[in-house]
Amino acid sequence: MSGDWQTIGRILKSNGTDGELLAGFPDGMPGQADIKEPVFIEFDGLPVPFFILSIRQRGTGKFLIRLNDILDLDDAEELVGRDILVPYVEEEEAGGDDLPDLEDLVGWLLEDGDGNSIGEISGYEDIPGNPCIYIRTVSGEAMVPLHEDFILSFDPHGKRLSMNLPEGLV
Repeated sequence: MSGDWQTIGRILKSNGTDGELLAGFPDGMPGQADIKEPVFIEFDGLPVPFFILSIRQRGTGKFLIRLNDILDLDDAEELVGRDILVPYVEEEEAGGDDLPDLEDLVGWLLEDGDGNSIGEISGYEDIPGNPCIYIRTVSGEAMVPLHEDFILSFDPHGKRLSMNLPEGLV
């Protein structure tokens, strides 16, 4: 593929018989792979768009994903070994993937992996080795660990943080 595409991961194997895939993302799920935007997989030299319907983390840098139009084992097997691409976006500055300082997150919106609002970040605790943020939700305030394994993406311009949190945490 040309320099207009950035490889963010690879389809490692199929998972089950209903089209679910195990994908490896060596740098974790990067911000460029916003699930509201398609990812691309190359077929015959052309990038084909796929939307991520669901994503669940499985270990470090690995995710179980479902893509639109991948409905069974045969569809999934056709993707095994292929790279996952996104349009190349030039970084604004070195370190552009670094999450802002904790105090700068106050006022941001916390979303789940599907883009649904969980609540507003209302504060933080800078616990050494385990920084946490406070989330103001409709049912009260909750403390959430700001662990890199939970962070899916963040948008400094839109002041949004997307996290895949374990059930019952918020």
